[in-house]
Formats: sequence, C-alpha cells, structure tokens
Amino acid sequence: MSKKFNIALDDVSITNLKFGKEFTEAIEKKQVAAQEAERAKFIVEKAEQDKKSAVIRAQGEAKSAQLIGQAIANNEAFITLRKIEAAREIAQTIARSANKVYLNSSDLLLNLQAMNLEPSPNK
Repeated sequence: MSKKFNIALDDVSITNLKFGKEFTEAIEKKQVAAQEAERAKFIVEKAEQDKKSAVIRAQGEAKSAQLIGQAIANNEAFITLRKIEAAREIAQTIARSANKVYLNSSDLLLNLQAMNLEPSPNK
C-alpha cells in the first residue's frame, strides 16, 4: 500500500514482458545445446544396442554352426536332410515365380531321386 499516492494495490498483472536480445539468444542457444546433447546421447545408446545385438547374433551363429557340425558328425543323414530342405525351398521359389524356368534339376539340388538316401553301412 502506497500512502504517498493514496493507492491500494491488491493484484498486479504483467501483460507485456520483453527480454533483451542477448538474453533471448542465450536462452535459444542453451535450448539448442540441450537438444544436441540429447541427440548425441541417443546416438551413443543406439550404437551400444547395435553392438550388443551384433555380439548376440554372432554368438547365435557360432552356436548354430557348432550344432550343425555335431549333427553332421553324429549322423550323415543330416546332410541329406539339408539337401532335401534346400531343394524344397528352391522348388517353392521357382513355383511362385511368374516367369517360366527351365533348368537342369541336378544343378539346383532338385534331383532327389539320384541322391543316395540310404544310410552308409560303416556306422
């Protein structure tokens, strides 16, 4: 309460507030720097996740190769089974194609009748 001018103020509302040009630029620069820092943080986190993903994928592929090697060592029929699976995939791909394909079946592992599917007697 101002007794000098006999005015009593209950509430004040600021309707127009302007900051200096330098202060506004400093705030904008700070905001841009914060956004760039967040972006850099995201890129680092993404790179770390990609690295972990690559390591896990490589471990899975190594385990797969190990298991395939064990399966081949334990049973020679595994190779025949893989040939049959490959022939089936090739045949399905060719069957779905809109083009006409004329190939020698022995070149694409499609000649299953010529495969020796009998287990070898030495095991």
